[in-house]
Amino acid sequence: MNHQTQLKALLAEDRVRMQVLRTVRGLDLPDCWVSAGFVRSLVWDHLHQRKVSTLPEDIDVIWFDAASADKDVDSAMQGELSQRCSTVNWSVKNQARMHQRNADAPYHSATDAMTYWPETATAVGVRLGPDDEIEVSAPLGLEDLFSLVLRPTERFRTDKYALFLGRVQSKRWQEIWPKLIVVTA
Repeated sequence: MNHQTQLKALLAEDRVRMQVLRTVRGLDLPDCWVSAGFVRSLVWDHLHQRKVSTLPEDIDVIWFDAASADKDVDSAMQGELSQRCSTVNWSVKNQARMHQRNADAPYHSATDAMTYWPETATAVGVRLGPDDEIEVSAPLGLEDLFSLVLRPTERFRTDKYALFLGRVQSKRWQEIWPKLIVVTA
């Protein structure tokens, strides 16, 4: 079974994550994905033979629409999600404006924005299509995610390397997932 098929199967078996995907789909945002820890934690918990994968502290919802790049729109969408599902801490970010915060060139899509994220294993998004088909966006692939490898992306290997190391330490990933291999060079 390839990694994309395996990821879809893991998501389909997770009742809570499927409900999150349905809730986010209900917003009908363009180029919208649930990403980062939502996917990463599920896979790493599975690879550590945990029967249940709890949701991360916050659920990252990314989307892309250059015409709606005001952060107030994100706040409104976050509020809407909280009304629909108050048990989740939502984080909604239109990637059309995030390049400014990250000192990057403008992004062209949500998938393009993921290529600028700190770790390859985090640069994965999923969504539920109108036909309930799970869709996966993994611009840097799924190999590191399924190999328990935490590797910095290109930009975080150089001028943002200290940020990568800080994330590894502050998030305590190796304590939570002891089989994780952190690539620091």
